[in-house]
Amino acid sequence: MPVYEYECKKCGEFFEILVLGNKSVSCPKCGSDDIKKKFSTFAMKGVQKGNSGCSSCNASSCSSCK
Repeated sequence: MPVYEYECKKCGEFFEILVLGNKSVSCPKCGSDDIKKKFSTFAMKGVQKGNSGCSSCNASSCSSCK
């Protein structure tokens, strides 16, 4: 589900909102529909492939592995 970041041009509020379909978006602070979609990136959490030396980190060697 897409979560977009916006900035209100009227009051300067930054906010995130879940947008489904062609839902119109307005500022939650002032109610203005004069908003700008911000460029945003997403983060992923996953498992790193490769040589993992221990279960406490993803390094091949660290002080807690020894």
